[in-house]
Amino acid sequence: MLKGKKIVLGITGSIAAYKSCLLIREFIKQGAEVQVVITPAGKEFITPITLSALTHKPVVSEFFSQRDGTWNSHVDLGLWADAMVIAPCTASTLGKMAHGIADNMLITTYLSMKAPVFVAPAMDLDMYRHPSTQANMLTLQSYGNMIVEPASGFLASGLEGKGRMEEPAIIAQRVSEYFDRQDSVSPLKGKKVMITAGPTYEKIDPVRFVGNYSSGKMGFAIAEECRRRGAAVTIVAGPVSLSCSSAISRIDVESCEQMYAAATSAFNDSDVAILAAAVADFRPATVADQKIKRGNDDMTIQLCPNHDIAAALGAAKKPEQTIVAFALETNDEEANAQRKLEKKNADFIVLNSLQNKGTCFRTDDNQIEIISRQGKKAYPKCSKAETAQFIVDELERVVEGKTRGGK
Repeated sequence: MLKGKKIVLGITGSIAAYKSCLLIREFIKQGAEVQVVITPAGKEFITPITLSALTHKPVVSEFFSQRDGTWNSHVDLGLWADAMVIAPCTASTLGKMAHGIADNMLITTYLSMKAPVFVAPAMDLDMYRHPSTQANMLTLQSYGNMIVEPASGFLASGLEGKGRMEEPAIIAQRVSEYFDRQDSVSPLKGKKVMITAGPTYEKIDPVRFVGNYSSGKMGFAIAEECRRRGAAVTIVAGPVSLSCSSAISRIDVESCEQMYAAATSAFNDSDVAILAAAVADFRPATVADQKIKRGNDDMTIQLCPNHDIAAALGAAKKPEQTIVAFALETNDEEANAQRKLEKKNADFIVLNSLQNKGTCFRTDDNQIEIISRQGKKAYPKCSKAETAQFIVDELERVVEGKTRGGK
């Protein structure tokens, strides 16, 4: 519930602006106090009188409310609010938010906001998919107070209509769920969590390498979810193009050797290790110091095994520490995951299968099973942000069990 919560509702110039009336009703029904901030374009779609009648507050739109020097303080709004929800949010506003273009009251309020910010995009599918829009969304997700929710990190609608504003009841539900999680004390609060993410590149020569297709999206989504639940997060990231919250400590590496050194060092002082990286099992035995030229004969590259990071951490694991390992399989998935569970001394395995089309590498979605010594549980295909919530929910249960057992 949202009882006693103070919400700034930002409304932009979208045909979906009429839905903001329904959203205000949902918030107020749950006990929230709502202050509307609307852009000049937003007033072309819905009148401030209607919004004011619903919130019982004057609608804020301009910097100066009268000609006598009375002005609206975006700083005060940023301090007053428990949350800011921008719904609907146009592509133009997304771009201004990402780049700090403070040319209206809504953006200045956003830039002054100390509370979490939720965004509900509203635009046609082509605009939503455009690289500039996607880049702006990724930029916003890297900011510490942006709430990363399904799908694609925002309160967008499902795959059948991405870009269409999510229904007001669902937006209100997700905001309420966020505060429910915040108001409850997570077992991860204050815990030190180390996460590996992305691929490793093993050099053949100065311009070529052995690697894989991992994007790092799953590991980064887990890192953000752990951070939101109060953990102190360190991410050891292979070569990826992703950004993360400034509240997360980041160590960038390239090879398995570098990831092994960083992960084993960080694990000594960690309560939890989540090993989501796709580490190359082999590396070239020798690395040429110059680019290898094309020849007429076949070329043979001798490979030697890399460190098994998960096994190394499992061997060093203390009873109070927790390890979550990942398994990507193409066949005999559950049997292979069970063997890995024991071999790596993990608390549970997150199983991915390449049989599930549209998941795993270079996608925004995932479909997992969690395998533990207590059994297994399958989850539906959904965004990696939502999958991260499932994984961290299971992690909380394990950590809480160990905490109780240690008392």
